[in-house]
Amino acid sequence: MAGHGREVRARVYGNVQGVGFRIWVREEATSLGLAGWVRNEADGSVTAQIAGVDEAVSTMIERLWKGPSGASVSRVDVKELAAGDAFVGFRIVA
Repeated sequence: MAGHGREVRARVYGNVQGVGFRIWVREEATSLGLAGWVRNEADGSVTAQIAGVDEAVSTMIERLWKGPSGASVSRVDVKELAAGDAFVGFRIVA
């Protein structure tokens, strides 16, 4: 995604593994025109790096609090990043 305006790394805690959370994140991010990646973490959380226009990134952060059916989100930590090299597409990395 060339020239994205905002980039964040979000870590989502709760019952977020084994419930289709990563696939759901990819689908939601793609529908919003966002780029980046999502992965499972060893502690049971999920991390996503999300890049795109500010409004779409904000919408995705709000959606992370809901997640797919079967997920139960207890916390979302968001770290603002300096916009780096543009991502192309949104992928599941682990």
